[in-house]
Amino acid sequence: MAPGNCTQVTEFVLMGITDRPELQAPLFFVLLMNYGLTLAGNLGIITLTSVDSQLQTPMYFFLRHLAIINLGNSTLIVPKMLNNVMGKKKTICYYCCAAQLGGFSVFIVAEILMLAAMAYDRYVAICNPLLYMVVMSPQMCLLLVSLTYLYSLTTALTVSSCVFSVSYCSSNIINHFYCDNVPLLALSYSDTYVPETAVFTFSGTNLLFSMIVVLVSYFNIAVTILRIQSSEGRRKAFSTCTSHVIAVTVFYGTLLFMYLQPRTNHSLDTDKLASVSYTLVIPMLNPFIYSLRNKDVKEALKRFMKKSCKSLKLL
Repeated sequence: MAPGNCTQVTEFVLMGITDRPELQAPLFFVLLMNYGLTLAGNLGIITLTSVDSQLQTPMYFFLRHLAIINLGNSTLIVPKMLNNVMGKKKTICYYCCAAQLGGFSVFIVAEILMLAAMAYDRYVAICNPLLYMVVMSPQMCLLLVSLTYLYSLTTALTVSSCVFSVSYCSSNIINHFYCDNVPLLALSYSDTYVPETAVFTFSGTNLLFSMIVVLVSYFNIAVTILRIQSSEGRRKAFSTCTSHVIAVTVFYGTLLFMYLQPRTNHSLDTDKLASVSYTLVIPMLNPFIYSLRNKDVKEALKRFMKKSCKSLKLL
């Protein structure tokens, strides 16, 4: 299409997860339940790790920020999905789409790096327990989290700028339930080599870096655990990592499947299914993964409930 005949897109249409009318109502209630559980779980983690004195450790400091990231990611996507599922107009304006893509990029990159920071925290705790509070000092934890958010913001601004530097005209139907890089670039009539390269490079680099940190950390953790003489000691050491291993496996597995599959086999419908995992399922499951398998969190919840009940009785 010649540039002179191009009518610049001012809004996009989000197709959603499905276009079958009979599934819209059930999908709405599933999404509403998902968002309710995500809110409850992540707000619970944030509250407990903020107010309970026994959860003021580096591990729970990182867990609190992981919950903030999960909550932000879900809030950025699900309310708009709920509106589109039941509303007749399934559109999102051009600048709102850019903002959603930028916000999503911030949260997804932040989660990748936060999981790596949590793996490093577990490495120090198990492999160098005597130096743990020295290495993972409050200043170091704050520095790691600050760098995570700063790098995520920088990456998001760079990638979003590249994606929206190309022209979108006439075709504005996004085969997705939110504004993501791949389905957006599929709509552009201009050359997308630079933004596609930027997306692939940043995605691959971020995943590779974080996975190296995680794999090296857990290799050393495994070696240290195997050297522990007692089976009870090995069990206790391993139990402190189980929740994180589960979260990392699900999250990284989905992202690797999503972004690093061969372009010849790339399918927007496959991307959509993978996206459901890390935008809807993972933010909902993470709080339960980290709480149901964590004695400290369960005890903190009991203390919080007792204090809340006492406060209500006094009223």
